[in-house]
Amino acid sequence: MDIKGRANHIEDYLITVRTGQWFGWTDSKNKIYANLVVHDGGSKPTEADCTTGLAALQAAWDLENNSYKSQRRAEYPSLVDQLDDIYHNGIDAWKATIKVTKDKYPKP
Repeated sequence: MDIKGRANHIEDYLITVRTGQWFGWTDSKNKIYANLVVHDGGSKPTEADCTTGLAALQAAWDLENNSYKSQRRAEYPSLVDQLDDIYHNGIDAWKATIKVTKDKYPKP
């Protein structure tokens, strides 16, 4: 699966269903469920499968990218910088630095 960013189209879900070029579109400019065709002889997912599958991908992305963990991860100094901070300033100073981010994005 190679989705960059948040999934936003049923095609993002379809690439997770099977491998290879198993599906296509009768109208490549109008990629809607009605234009979905299956090329590998397998069954066509229902429109509801596509809709709920896309919603699940979006929910998983939102959880990973909008959670306190991801917000903290984006603000923490790099591990190299954290180790350098510990070496030069000690554990207590490092804890104080990290605590600022932990307080800004607390666990729910």
